Amino acid sequence: MTQNTRTEHDSLGPVEVPADALYGAQTQRAVDNFQISELPLPTHFLKTLAQIKAACARANAELGLLEKEEAEAIVAAADRIIAGEHLDQFPVDVFQTGSGTSSNMNMNEVLASLVKRDSGLELHPNDHINMSQSSNDVIPTCIHVSALLQLENQVLPALRHLVGVLMRKRSTVMHIVKTGRTHLMDAMPIRMDQEISGWLQQVQDCIARLETVRPRLVQVAQGGTAVGTGVNAPRTFARLFCRHLSVRTGLTLQPAANHFSAQSCQDTAVELSGQLKTCATMLIKIANDLRWMNSGPLAGLGEIALPTLQPGSSIMPGKVNPVISEAVMMATAQVCGNDTSISLCAQHGNFQLNTMLPLIGYNLLQSEQLVANSAIALADKAINGFTVNKSHIEATLARNPVLVTALNPVLGYERAAALAKQAYAECRPIVDVVVEQTDLEREEVESLLNPRHLTGAE
Repeated sequence: MTQNTRTEHDSLGPVEVPADALYGAQTQRAVDNFQISELPLPTHFLKTLAQIKAACARANAELGLLEKEEAEAIVAAADRIIAGEHLDQFPVDVFQTGSGTSSNMNMNEVLASLVKRDSGLELHPNDHINMSQSSNDVIPTCIHVSALLQLENQVLPALRHLVGVLMRKRSTVMHIVKTGRTHLMDAMPIRMDQEISGWLQQVQDCIARLETVRPRLVQVAQGGTAVGTGVNAPRTFARLFCRHLSVRTGLTLQPAANHFSAQSCQDTAVELSGQLKTCATMLIKIANDLRWMNSGPLAGLGEIALPTLQPGSSIMPGKVNPVISEAVMMATAQVCGNDTSISLCAQHGNFQLNTMLPLIGYNLLQSEQLVANSAIALADKAINGFTVNKSHIEATLARNPVLVTALNPVLGYERAAALAKQAYAECRPIVDVVVEQTDLEREEVESLLNPRHLTGAE
């Protein structure tokens, strides 16, 4: 069946566009040219792009470049996109022109169509919607603002939620002393609250690291236009734009300290991505610890039981797997891969423009989403609900020959090692072996090898 079309024009000539499409010729050329992945830019990126267009319109009106009626019509159209309407009108593949020009023009064309439909005003996608702008400052600005919004509204709240869950869980397991492990082998005892405190510090450190990126994320490229010189934009445009976009988003944005840097490089995106990779590494560590502690339950460590969420096998009845840990580990592996991609993309800041901007934006926002959602899942569906197998922990702890480490100052390392080897070989409690092979009294040995005292507890 032949699709109904209409003829649109751009500077290269006529193009057939679907009759009901809100976009025009330049978007259609991009759809035809970039049939690579079927991955569009994220909804959050598109909504932020609409916010940028609305703020630009208000700044242009304040400068007398647009009539107030024209600016408000653009704002009204942008607000429709921000509200989630017409998102199907943004079909451009993420793998497109490296400046993101196709997506910028996609937004310009859609807004021009909405303005005409809703107010009857004839506004040109380039001359009016894109006034005082270039794709070369719009897209870098969108990367910063969309990433900052998602950082403030999703990532940091999710990590703080994980902190709260860890603190509550830590308070419930302070009485549990377990076998510590190094190299996955039995080591000196540790309290479970101490173990969780290590995870907690990791999360808090990740929050602190992410917060240090803010001063650079709030600086935006808008106002630099084509190459950073600000050609075709009034000198005060950048400041007015930041004021209007700050009001609309609740952020405190400011013009870039240097527009040539802001448009030619993506160093801040690399910095943020690196911190997200650190968060991913932290989440992998916690998820893996939980998976090991849950292992078994009979032939593994069996220290905890994670919440039962779904059947674990299509063939083995009753089997339950640590599915949240595994999902989180896969999601965070993707974040690590995204970081590599962003680093490679950022290396292509040739002269006055980086030419891999859409992929940087796509991967950065995906990494933020994956970190945030993984933190929530790990907190709510793994950490919050796990139970402790106290009797099993105590039984294995009491037989741990490594406890003899505490007798090094009394017996010396070599003699203590010999006693540990004997306890391992005979599968006997280390206390019994020490009492039998030394002149120490049982009461003294039990006191010296008390696992709880060895964790630093009184």
